[in-house]
Amino acid sequence: MTDKKHILKSASIISLVTVASRVLGYVRDQRITLLLGTSFAADAYVLAYRIPNLFRRLVAEGSMTASFIPVFTSYMREKSKEEVWDFANRLFWTLSLVVAVITILGMVFSPAVVQLFSGENVARAEAVDLNRIIFPYLFFIALAALAMGILNCFHVFGLPAATPVLLNVSTIAFSVGIVWHYVGDPAKSLAIGVLVGGVLQFLIQVPSLVRRGMKFTFGISFSHPAIRDVARLMLPRLFGIGIGQINLLIDTRFATAARMPPGSLAALYVADRVMELVLGGYAIAVATAILPMMSHQAAAKDYDSLKKTLSFSVRIVAFITIPAALGLMILREPIIRVLFQHGQFVAESTRLTARALLYYAVGLPALASVKLIVPAFYSTRDTKTPVIIASISLVLNIVLNVVFLEFFFKRVQNGGPALATALATFFDFLALFIIFRLRYGPLGTMDIFRSFTKISLCAGIMGVACWFGNYYTGFALHSRFLVQFLVFAALILGATALYLALAWLFRCHEIEEVYGIATRRAAGAGDGYMGS
Repeated sequence: MTDKKHILKSASIISLVTVASRVLGYVRDQRITLLLGTSFAADAYVLAYRIPNLFRRLVAEGSMTASFIPVFTSYMREKSKEEVWDFANRLFWTLSLVVAVITILGMVFSPAVVQLFSGENVARAEAVDLNRIIFPYLFFIALAALAMGILNCFHVFGLPAATPVLLNVSTIAFSVGIVWHYVGDPAKSLAIGVLVGGVLQFLIQVPSLVRRGMKFTFGISFSHPAIRDVARLMLPRLFGIGIGQINLLIDTRFATAARMPPGSLAALYVADRVMELVLGGYAIAVATAILPMMSHQAAAKDYDSLKKTLSFSVRIVAFITIPAALGLMILREPIIRVLFQHGQFVAESTRLTARALLYYAVGLPALASVKLIVPAFYSTRDTKTPVIIASISLVLNIVLNVVFLEFFFKRVQNGGPALATALATFFDFLALFIIFRLRYGPLGTMDIFRSFTKISLCAGIMGVACWFGNYYTGFALHSRFLVQFLVFAALILGATALYLALAWLFRCHEIEEVYGIATRRAAGAGDGYMGS
């Protein structure tokens, strides 16, 4: 019960901060779409922004942080304070050197990188210019990711989770007319805003690191035992993340294929941002909170607790994402129209984006669950298995993209890459879940299945109510934004209330469990489990 309470408490802190960040992220994306719409300039900006983000996942948040946390938690349990901070300082400067080299190479060879990532239907010259402005963002965001990993190991979740707020605020500030008119180009001004936001994301965490003992003493080492452990764990993870980013490359190329309508890449980006709003609300928060916990449980060889942590987290996240997926699918056009249809983002932009959102939403529960099952493997220092499954998923994604583009284009159109990603993600989760269960024993599969059944029934009834509500309120017939917003808000609030009432009526354990844990004081002397 204490572990469950700790997960929920940490996830709630992260969720609260992340929701605030997502709201600002929406404002940022709304400003981007208002200025650029789904034009060629929008596609160029999305492409330029996506490339350093790919490398960020490769060398920072995706591989380094996930590999660093298990090693650092082991050091905290077994080593002296001086050895712990010597390791952290040396890794900081070693990472700085590696990422600085990657950043310089990325800027120099930007034309080749942009050509690699895009099809014919994109403004490549503009994308190259924007990419060179944004690329140094990688350097600062990599250091911010390391800072986040260190602070998470000290159970500091709020500040690291809040850092994206600075990126959003910076981008919003650079989207203001007086700023982008001075720069001369809204897309270029937005790119500068991303760079400034990356710098701020790192700097805001420095004081907290210093208070806990980080001195930033200069020292580069590729031979330090702990750094070698991190590198050893990173290597297969790099391949795994690389496969994931190849998937992104494939989706980007297919989205800019000659057959695709202009603005397809920007439409996919906006639809993905709506998905992230849902994921960031709780699923990613839970995943962030459980990785250090599962790492400690694995280090203590307490696999029974690790499996309970994983099973509990999967059920809680399913409770959120299954109804969210149905809601996104049924109310996709009202959602996009209310959130983004302003300025250069016109009715055709809404249709393109709503189609992509429909197919992305299909995979939302699987996408959220993968973010839980993969850290379970990492916590046991197994980074190879997710790579193997991701390799198979990559092949499946390529095949599905080709099939949807060549044979079902009239049906799925610009939603093809989104649907391919969703189906490949379902395969990814199911394969990893089965392997983990075979390797470590029962995970309470029947309990999970019963929960999924009840959740799906409640979500299905809610979905039918959403459809009737959307049809009979005549949302599409209203032209005034205020009326649209009020109808949209009523639909969302009504659907949420109905789902929670049904979950309570059908006695879904998740709503009872969350309520019971949230209102019960933890037994014992505190929630901490950190070694001295």
